[in-house]
Amino acid sequence: MINYRNLLTQNIRSSIQAKQEFLLLDQQLDNFDNAVKCVVDSYKNDGRIYIAGNGGSAADAQHLAAEFVSRLGRERGPLAAEALTVDSSTITAIGNDYGYDEIFARQIAGKMRPEDVFLAITTSGNSPNILRALEQCAELSIPSIVFTGRDGGKAKALTDYCVITCGESTATIQELHIVLVHSLCECVEMEMFS
Repeated sequence: MINYRNLLTQNIRSSIQAKQEFLLLDQQLDNFDNAVKCVVDSYKNDGRIYIAGNGGSAADAQHLAAEFVSRLGRERGPLAAEALTVDSSTITAIGNDYGYDEIFARQIAGKMRPEDVFLAITTSGNSPNILRALEQCAELSIPSIVFTGRDGGKAKALTDYCVITCGESTATIQELHIVLVHSLCECVEMEMFS
């Protein structure tokens, strides 16, 4: 029989270890700092943030959009944000007509302006629809940020700001992504509503 308590303890230790390892990665901390500045600059120029991911990362995209539009840690005005994962009619139409790899890229082409910023959340950094979205951003001169894991995948070479978290398992990487998205929102709140 599985010892549930031991499994929980092991998972918590893995999460703590990944977070401690991440704190030692000066380049990744600098990348995060630059990503925050990119989002702040976007908002100061009347832009907005668009966010996308697949599976659990799609839920994280929606989570972050809600934090920006509503609030995270302080009473403030709304900040324009949208998850590109929520409109089932648009996603299925694009998927049906152009293929699943285009579900984010086509929305970017139709909605985004150079003042905006795109944030992709991808555990592997190799999701074809995320890679295509990053290519679309480059074509339209829209700044892009990627929160990813492992070695950064192909997304690392296609984005302006890539933050690569630590961790062996998808779950641990996604836990760090939640810390990143909450911290991103908190930093932006502090800058925009000090």
